Amino acid sequence: MSQIQGSYVALPTPFCGGRLDLDTLSNMIERAIELGADGIVVAGTTGEVPTLNGYEHRSLLHAAVEFNAGRLSLIGGVGTNCTRSSVELARFAVSSGVDAIMVVTPYYNCPNRRGMLLHYGEIAEATDLPLVLYNVPKRTGVDLTPELAAELSSNFESIIAIKETSTSIDRVRELACTTDLAILCGEDRLIFDYCRAGAVGAVSVVANLAPRHVTGIITASCSGIDLEMGRELQNEIEPLLEVLECDVNPAPLKAALSELGICGPELRAPLAPLDELGMRRIREVLSGTNAIYAPQVQPVE
Repeated sequence: MSQIQGSYVALPTPFCGGRLDLDTLSNMIERAIELGADGIVVAGTTGEVPTLNGYEHRSLLHAAVEFNAGRLSLIGGVGTNCTRSSVELARFAVSSGVDAIMVVTPYYNCPNRRGMLLHYGEIAEATDLPLVLYNVPKRTGVDLTPELAAELSSNFESIIAIKETSTSIDRVRELACTTDLAILCGEDRLIFDYCRAGAVGAVSVVANLAPRHVTGIITASCSGIDLEMGRELQNEIEPLLEVLECDVNPAPLKAALSELGICGPELRAPLAPLDELGMRRIREVLSGTNAIYAPQVQPVE
């Protein structure tokens, strides 16, 4: 596959009546294609992947590949806190036809450096698919340091990228200087700053709402041609970013997508729907910004 770069939409997993809503998944993928995304990520944090059983996880990957039909770069999340389970999912990802796999740090177990090397090493050796490291310590309690990322990328040719969520731009610069990894921003507030520091794209939650803005930020900041426009676009999505943080992701995102008629608001427990105050904030922001693209105006029930 070509180098992993540009704007990747971190898709939520749609549910209806407790089951996967694959019709809506298909529609969301078509929308991402229509609006010029470079790629999509399924079965990530935004996809509520810890709440999916094994059959659902595999069904989600398979359906996404079928609906995408090779039109966008498709990254499938296969990381768990069990190395054996992650290896099995990675092998399934090969058969499903995803373009690359994303592997989050093994949460809860909190392995040491040797454990991390074993974990990622076994997954990398299980498949030839390009592997994207995923570092999100605020969720997992495990920090994949630039030093460890560099060691992993030098040991395994298939490890070619990292989705980093640190708020430290110095860390982004360190990754850019000490590794050959393609750095993807996982912190929507800092897409512009990440790209100026060496990132080549983003795996973005807000791209579900403002896909053209995210693409514009990345294009402007990576090329350096129009930095003023890139910063302006980043500032324009700030109200959306603020409201998306009013509760745990993806609860606010699904609420917003429901208001736009794109995806239902249904979540998997232990996540809970937004309360009325949260919904009021969502509606106020959506009605007051020109950054979003809404194919419909009727909320999805």
